[in-house]
Amino acid sequence: MASIKEKIQAEIENINKVLAELEKVKDRPDKELVVLVGIGAYLQNIYTGMENILKQLLKHKEITLMDTPTWHKDLLNTSVKHNLITREMADKIGKYLFFRHFFTHSYGFFLNEEKLKPLMSNIPEVYSEFRREIEKTLKNMVNDPFTP
Repeated sequence: MASIKEKIQAEIENINKVLAELEKVKDRPDKELVVLVGIGAYLQNIYTGMENILKQLLKHKEITLMDTPTWHKDLLNTSVKHNLITREMADKIGKYLFFRHFFTHSYGFFLNEEKLKPLMSNIPEVYSEFRREIEKTLKNMVNDPFTP
């Protein structure tokens, strides 16, 4: 069975691959709808990866979430409550949760490049900050310290 460190490292590698792909397309001029939908999928993938990391950390700490319609938001709040991430970080990635909800429950032709730009532009830094917080959390876990 993989350790918490190995599980999180796998998520980090996947997120890094998606970030690299997003970087290839985000600055294309005059993006066709299919490119915007692809960018939307990349943003959703990155957010989902961050969620997966938080779920793994909570599971490792034996903290369970209720299966409710608000479990995604509850995940962020519970992660703050248990000092996995800061409230500021939860608010930053909460914007991607909101986008994930829109993207999952809407049609691709509703995507607007101008509204996607801030999400695309900010995700590398938001993810980098998230990763620093997660690495700090892992280092503080006595039973399984993280070493990159």
